[in-house]
Amino acid sequence: MAAAVTTTSSDRMEQLKEFDESKMGVKGLSDSGVSTIPSIFLHPPETLSDLKSSTTSCSTGIPVVDLSNLHSDFHRPRIVEQIREAASSWGFFHVVNHGVPVSVLDETIAAIRAFHEQPREEKAEYYKRDQEGHGVMYASNNDLYRSQAACWHDSLQLWMSPQPPKAEDIPEVCRRQVVEWDVHAKKVADTVMELLSLGLGLEAGKFKELTFSDARAVVGIIYPPCPQPDLTMGMTSHTDPGTITVLLQNQVPGLQVKHGDAWVDVKPLPGGLIINMGDFLQIVSNGEYRSVQHRVLANATNEHRLSIVTFFNLTKWRELGTYGPLPELLSPEKPALYRDFTLQQFYDNFYSKGLDSKSLIDKIKITTSS
Repeated sequence: MAAAVTTTSSDRMEQLKEFDESKMGVKGLSDSGVSTIPSIFLHPPETLSDLKSSTTSCSTGIPVVDLSNLHSDFHRPRIVEQIREAASSWGFFHVVNHGVPVSVLDETIAAIRAFHEQPREEKAEYYKRDQEGHGVMYASNNDLYRSQAACWHDSLQLWMSPQPPKAEDIPEVCRRQVVEWDVHAKKVADTVMELLSLGLGLEAGKFKELTFSDARAVVGIIYPPCPQPDLTMGMTSHTDPGTITVLLQNQVPGLQVKHGDAWVDVKPLPGGLIINMGDFLQIVSNGEYRSVQHRVLANATNEHRLSIVTFFNLTKWRELGTYGPLPELLSPEKPALYRDFTLQQFYDNFYSKGLDSKSLIDKIKITTSS
């Protein structure tokens, strides 16, 4: 373990600005052949010790749900039950035979790789921090100035709905593939949303009616090889804020999911996609479905880890501008676990800090006195 580096807050801010304004990103650092990571990437001992002490090689891993017989009257109820159980107990699961051609998966990963492998001068055109929540934005660490320590990744963020970017604003090197991927990811999300809705005893189209997959952001992340992976993170532990997330990744490992008290390695599954529940879905399902902590270890391999994450959220809030557990799921036996919250509270909570876990859920959870 390297000796701790002490820096003042002003020194750290200067280092952050210097790194940010260079627009080289983490990939630029990795490509330069650095053998020591800058101090802004050093994580506190409690985070680093946790990497070693609680990682487990769970024999089963996250559940795998096969959608090949989705339209069979015989198999569909079983698939609904598998999805419900996975969303309730793990909050994460693989889907296979989801209808997206393998060629599309491969082309999407290759296109995001091609963007990140461009010369710095070409990527710099898209490097910015003033477009969180809309448009096209390339940056290293969206929460660079809000987090306790920077993580070893860069990302290209594209908001595809409800206000899609102009085609010419999407980098040409990945334009066609991102637009095509957005269509496929939306279809998969809508299918999963139907199954999740049925799993709660609601109509299949309930989540679609509530616009739960209509706001979408595609984020193409690269985790370059890290010279000191034991001193930093690829991405810190967090839960996703929205409804569900669809994840496509290459075959380089690194993703871990918290299950009980242990961290479980999520092994890449060729041809598979990963689905996970967000905080919003945990709230509206009144705790039936669970958002769970997940993280990405710093890349200790010689290959780039690539992930294309599509985050889904709703576009239409209730007339009063609030949301909470769906009334259809509440009863005297199952009272609301969470208070209603506003759209502004949702955004303020997410953009006011670095990545974290269930902070909105913790704020609106109803505590009952015994």
